[in-house]
Amino acid sequence: MHYSSPWWLAGGHAQTIYPATLMHKPEVQLRRERWTTHDQDFIDVDFLDGEAGKPFLVLFHGLEGSSNSHYARALMHKLKALGWSGAVPHFRGCSGEPNQAPRFYHSGDAQEINWIIRRLHSEFKAAHPQAKFYASGVSLGANALLRWLGESQASASIVDATCAVSAPLDLTNSGATLSRGFNRIYTKNFLQTLKPKCLHKLTQFPKLFDRERMLSAKNLYEFDNIVTAPLHGYRDVDDYWHRASACLVLNDIQVPTLVLNAQNDPFMPAQFLPKVASTYVTLDYPQHGGHVGFAQGSFPGKLDWLPEKIIHHLESYG
Repeated sequence: MHYSSPWWLAGGHAQTIYPATLMHKPEVQLRRERWTTHDQDFIDVDFLDGEAGKPFLVLFHGLEGSSNSHYARALMHKLKALGWSGAVPHFRGCSGEPNQAPRFYHSGDAQEINWIIRRLHSEFKAAHPQAKFYASGVSLGANALLRWLGESQASASIVDATCAVSAPLDLTNSGATLSRGFNRIYTKNFLQTLKPKCLHKLTQFPKLFDRERMLSAKNLYEFDNIVTAPLHGYRDVDDYWHRASACLVLNDIQVPTLVLNAQNDPFMPAQFLPKVASTYVTLDYPQHGGHVGFAQGSFPGKLDWLPEKIIHHLESYG
């Protein structure tokens, strides 16, 4: 499936912002479960219950995303039409209620991905032993999924196939890009929700990080250096962005995987997209699409192309 952007939506910024903020998101009813984590925290997982024997697809959302994000609603709506089952696990603090542990979530959280996937796989396969089990991720969730695939190697084969969309594969260059020019509008949007979460976290753990330095952070480099990196075991932001980058493990993946990144994605410039990966990985870099955009059709457009692209890839290994 080849992507061609609609004539009325030109440029990477428009193709990113318009689908995320102005396009119609299809309605879909999901069932929520709360899971207790190993460190006595919780995550909320939203489920779509499909037909017996049909495949299951888990979607890991992006930075400050949720099951209400445009891409999640579009994908779950497509799954419902097909009779598939699905799930959107919320990273900690992203389901509308603050989490309880002295941590949040991050781009390299392969251990969290591992726990979620293995529990979902165990519970689904107990009821549907012959059905296919797939995984997908968007943006931050895509990077974390790829990290899990690369670090797990053959043990990740409990998943039949995967798809990673708009992953910030090189976090150092992606983060630097988001700190420049018009791209700062995305950083500002992220910080508008991240900072209030951090203030609440300081009511739970008053000395967890420096309040004033966090509030004064003007970009993701400063924020991740003060909050994300030290809270999740990294020395500093440079250590975090280097070690968590999915580009480092693409050659280690042993599960059929589609890596889909638009060349005009404002979050991940084309010159930094990896050129080499394992034989299990298909690198697909369409010229247009923006960051998790891929709008299609005449104005006002539809969100159908990306779910169909994901399903097409997964079914080719079904």
